[in-house]
Amino acid sequence: MRFYSIITLFLGILLFNADLLAQNRDKDNDNDEFLKVKPKLVVGIVVDQMRYDYLTRFYDHFGKDGFKRLVEEGFNCKNNHFNYAPTSTGPGHTSVYTGATPSVHGIIGNNWYDKELDADVYCASDDSYTSVGTTSNAGQMSPQRMIVTTITDELRLNNQMRGKTIAIALKDRGAVLPGGHTANAAYWFHGANEGKWITSSYYMEQLPKWVVDFNSSGKAQSYKKAWNTLKDIKEYKESGTDNNAYEGLFEGETSPTFPHSTTALLNKTQDFDIIKGTPFGNSLTTDFAIEALQQEGLGKDEITDFLAVSFSSTDYVGHMYGVNSKEIQDTYLRLDEDLARLFKALDKNVGEGEYTLFLTADHGAIEVPTYLKDQKIPAGYIDNASNKKRLAEFLKYTYGTEDIVKNYSNNQIFLDHKVVKNLDLNLAEVEVEIAQEILGYDGMDRVYTANQMWNNEYTTGIPYILQNGYNQKRSGDVLVVLKPGFISYGTTGSKHGSPQIYDTHTPLLFYGKGIKPGSTVSRTEIPDIAPTIAVLLGISFPSGANGTPITVVLE
Repeated sequence: MRFYSIITLFLGILLFNADLLAQNRDKDNDNDEFLKVKPKLVVGIVVDQMRYDYLTRFYDHFGKDGFKRLVEEGFNCKNNHFNYAPTSTGPGHTSVYTGATPSVHGIIGNNWYDKELDADVYCASDDSYTSVGTTSNAGQMSPQRMIVTTITDELRLNNQMRGKTIAIALKDRGAVLPGGHTANAAYWFHGANEGKWITSSYYMEQLPKWVVDFNSSGKAQSYKKAWNTLKDIKEYKESGTDNNAYEGLFEGETSPTFPHSTTALLNKTQDFDIIKGTPFGNSLTTDFAIEALQQEGLGKDEITDFLAVSFSSTDYVGHMYGVNSKEIQDTYLRLDEDLARLFKALDKNVGEGEYTLFLTADHGAIEVPTYLKDQKIPAGYIDNASNKKRLAEFLKYTYGTEDIVKNYSNNQIFLDHKVVKNLDLNLAEVEVEIAQEILGYDGMDRVYTANQMWNNEYTTGIPYILQNGYNQKRSGDVLVVLKPGFISYGTTGSKHGSPQIYDTHTPLLFYGKGIKPGSTVSRTEIPDIAPTIAVLLGISFPSGANGTPITVVLE
């Protein structure tokens, strides 16, 4: 019996060791597969103010090599949302690349009131650096106010700074924030009377020769041209009438109709900014991105590089004409062609199947409230002057002074804590009293206090979105939410910034190496993007990341 027991034990050990060897072989194979998945280049694309329904509304007009290529060959997250407010450009780009919300990364708006400085600040400004490529102050920028790392930072840290990160956008914040703290370069377009791509001394002391040559090429000037529709305007059945009261006007126009060919658009030499408000701003961005791809040799070796591109003209057009305009439809059809050009350049310079790409937006947008009202849908505008006067009267009557409120920005009221203390008032009670007062004003949906943000953990709905946007050191004391369909804006064009679903629902498409084709209607959130890319690359998550990797996207 002892002999058989020894044999049994010996066979068990052999089988155990064989199983271990098999597991190790599987691990080795997994590592081999990982090495094969790692792309030569990651491309991040943010389309400014792109609602999800633009993808579906205009789909039949798109060619096969732009948006359709991403949808049909990549992975489409159909239920993707921003999980915080305010939904604006600075926080949007930061959240995409940090995998965090403003509560963590600190970019709580494009501009906000800084309680420590007692001054309004801009999300990317930094006067400790100088402009490069212009004599104006348009280059005095850095990512200093972003207090965590980005996926672009983590990639550079992982490869010992040997890879390159280049960030490009018409808007400075659309380049500076995605580039992170360690970008080799971030470039943005300075219009005014120059029409040049510029940067900050944060990145370099002088522009590379290829950027100087591009600026001298006359490319920007070539886009100061008449804007007519790409297709016959009669085919644009997915948008409203061309001549209506819901759209803004270029200087010199008498009606918001095609073609747009005013003197300001064509001949005004002091106004290169006009390009930003047409789809040609996206074309110029594409030209510059392709030039950067080629001149910087991105994706040419085994060390992964990162190209971050933001298309900003969609936002300018949306603000002027609104989400239901012929202009917005034409802008997206032209962007589709620009994307196809960019993808073709990536195929040629990096290699098809050798790069990974994602496309999303920094926020959505509301339908023009005047249009909604004409369709008998609840909507309207906030009378800020009237509300401010009414609040001042309340403050004076209740507390004897208006000084108790120090500032109002991004739908948040900032109280003067010193005044509250000197009046021997309880801060939490003052917050509630002011919140209750404001709730009675026209157009108000709900109001929350900083005390609620500090002492509760919300997991769903509007309070969840507000809390994710609430930064304890930077945000205000009373948080105001307007009714759905209501905005503080002019009566033409679209706006964004709210926690409402029209501002939060945006596209999210993944494509390329390591990405499994398909789609999902399960909810995904903007902070999920950076962790997903981090898992694909096998690198650390950004330091403030609170998103979750979207596992169904990955092969």
